[in-house]
Amino acid sequence: MAGPLYQMRSARLLRAGAGLVILGGLILPVGLGLAHSLGAGFGHFPALGAVGPSLQPWQDLAAMPGMARAAVLSLWTGLTATALSLLLAVGVLATLHGRMRRLRPLLAPLLAAPHAAVAIGLAFVLAPSGWLARALAPLVGWARPPDLATVGDPFGLALILGLVVKELPFLLLLLLGATTQIPLRQHLAAGRSLGYGRAACWLWLILPQLWPLVRLPVMVVLAFSISVVDMALILGPSNPPTLAVLVARMFADPDLRAILPASAGGLLQLALALAAFALILGTARLLAGAGRAILRQGRRAVWADPLLILPVAVAGAMMLLAGLAFAALALWSISFAWRWPDLWPASLSLRVWADAARWSGTVATTALIGAVATSLALLTAILWLDSGDRLGRRGQEGWLRAAIHIPLLLPQLSFLIGLAGLMILGPLPPMVAVIWGHWLFVFPYVMIALAGPWSALDPRLDRSAAALGAGPWRRLWQVKLPVLLAPICTAAAVGFAVSVAQYLPTLFLGGGRVETLTTEAVALSSGSDRRVAAVHAVLQAVLPWAIFLAALILPAALHRNRRALKGAA
Repeated sequence: MAGPLYQMRSARLLRAGAGLVILGGLILPVGLGLAHSLGAGFGHFPALGAVGPSLQPWQDLAAMPGMARAAVLSLWTGLTATALSLLLAVGVLATLHGRMRRLRPLLAPLLAAPHAAVAIGLAFVLAPSGWLARALAPLVGWARPPDLATVGDPFGLALILGLVVKELPFLLLLLLGATTQIPLRQHLAAGRSLGYGRAACWLWLILPQLWPLVRLPVMVVLAFSISVVDMALILGPSNPPTLAVLVARMFADPDLRAILPASAGGLLQLALALAAFALILGTARLLAGAGRAILRQGRRAVWADPLLILPVAVAGAMMLLAGLAFAALALWSISFAWRWPDLWPASLSLRVWADAARWSGTVATTALIGAVATSLALLTAILWLDSGDRLGRRGQEGWLRAAIHIPLLLPQLSFLIGLAGLMILGPLPPMVAVIWGHWLFVFPYVMIALAGPWSALDPRLDRSAAALGAGPWRRLWQVKLPVLLAPICTAAAVGFAVSVAQYLPTLFLGGGRVETLTTEAVALSSGSDRRVAAVHAVLQAVLPWAIFLAALILPAALHRNRRALKGAA
């Protein structure tokens, strides 16, 4: 009995160790950051000589010019972008669900590209001197770029467009995955046999079943859209900006006491996110009730079927716009002279690319942070999941499922300002702090990407290896990991892409001393030299693309003689 007892004890130790890492590295810091933001937001920050409670930070925040409009802009852009993305995704899936697997490869580059790179590319296309204006110039007789606020407009329309372009592929794949959990074809066949149109079947039969499955990820998208900073800096309004941008600027103020009203702004951002959650959940409940009432009346709504072409056309236009954005990035990075209103540069040059000193160090730093954060996240996830197998608990436990969504559901500003304030009391080396800050967001995505395939692994493989005398560690290295190589590579690619895209954790926790492609691209996007900004944005997009490509090639190459292990659908 010594063997089984020892294995059980080691499994419990492994479970406890992985759980402590998750609790101590993820949940506790987020809680401490929120608590510190709460204290500083109400005037209590002893390290700066402020002893609360006090409402002075809130008064200073309210006195900021344009604060009320900034808060309204955040709600407007976040809610509108999320609602439009979800509406378009449902419409596209309702029309093309039988052919979506063929369209999946077209979504991968946009999913992997960081938000800042997409935003910079869109700015090059939509700007008054961008590609669209250049194409229209001969038709409308523009001798110079038009005086139109096509980027940075006061209503945040360019920001909404950028958010929809980035969120639509994610929600499409999310809904596509959720459809595998319901008998979709049977429901559609039953609805159509009763005379209901395709649109009616999706609205009143399929969507109510899909919503509980995708509700939490939609809330994650909503929280991000309301509190995004990098895309808002590039595409959003500037006078006033969105609340997140305004608070980030306050935090960057040379006066350290500005962290008090900035903390109050982070708490206001959290309140806005909670209000948006309540609004979208309440709206979903109202729509569900209205759908049931319409369904009881027996309305077939066949007339609505032709309208399904609208979301497909709009989504196609969004993907075309994204393609133009990437093409504009690539072209600007090699342009030398590009005068208005030419559609093509007069001359090309690799001068900026040849000056590797401008970007090689930043690329190395970005790759290092992404590789370390992703490796640590993968290690933590694998140890947690394997310890669950050893203890007979397959899949995630309830507390972990809730915990890993906490950093994704909370606006980053609401707890990162507190964590950055805590760095004053016990500073970490900037690089270590940034890697840890990236791990906070990489680990949840890695865990989400890996937990499903791990739970679906045939338990007979593990039992067969054990019956042949293989211990738990040997079963992990020689059975589970090789079989799960494709999902592990995919999770690693997702984690690396998430790390490359991180802006606020790098800026706040690194104290401005750690430069990544994202921080440099955002900083350069407002500069006068589009070529340098384009080079950084291209590199920012190429790094995740390269990792995703490797994640596809590696399992196919290693398992070329094992069709079921290649990772193909």
